Amino acid sequence: MLPATYQLPAALVLLIGGTVACFFGYRLFRIVLAIFGFIVGAFAASSVFGVSDTGPMIVAAVVGGLIGAGLLIAAYFVGVALVGAALGAVTANLMFAATGQDPHFLVLAFMTIVGAVGAMYLQRYFIIVGTGFGGAWTMIVGAMAVAGNRTALAAASGGDVWVAYPMNPAPGQQWVTVAWIVLGLAGTAVQLGWSGGEKGRVVRRKQKS
Repeated sequence: MLPATYQLPAALVLLIGGTVACFFGYRLFRIVLAIFGFIVGAFAASSVFGVSDTGPMIVAAVVGGLIGAGLLIAAYFVGVALVGAALGAVTANLMFAATGQDPHFLVLAFMTIVGAVGAMYLQRYFIIVGTGFGGAWTMIVGAMAVAGNRTALAAASGGDVWVAYPMNPAPGQQWVTVAWIVLGLAGTAVQLGWSGGEKGRVVRRKQKS
């Protein structure tokens, strides 16, 4: 977990990164990959050190962040597949949420594979929906961390990278889910109607002369 001094900057990074992803995820997909690769890499690398090791922790966070950003940019199509896989996993969890149960491992694995394969063929739409809703959730976590919510602050600065996406950052506050859906739909609509660029795949094929 990052020292208290760095919790607000970490929250601001999540808020800004989430905003870029939510409304400009497709057009700036490489930048989005770099931002989230940096966040994941920084969280993972900094978790090696304790809170008292401020210097080494910050260095590890920067180095790990740069490595994470570089890996996701270099593995561009892996990033596309990860967006699809994440959408598949979220869909599986939402399907079982109504019953109050967690999806079976095989169902979760199947949905992530379907999502990853689908993303490779329908890149534009998977990226737009994935970055729209993923960016919206990151915006909410960042905004709540800036406002001082303890669970969200843990997400913004925690040593466990997966805490960056807590399923319930504000227990008992149903508005969080509503805000996520509204922001996700808004981001998706903005990208489809304006910032998402032309239809088709992410990589443009060269036209024959």
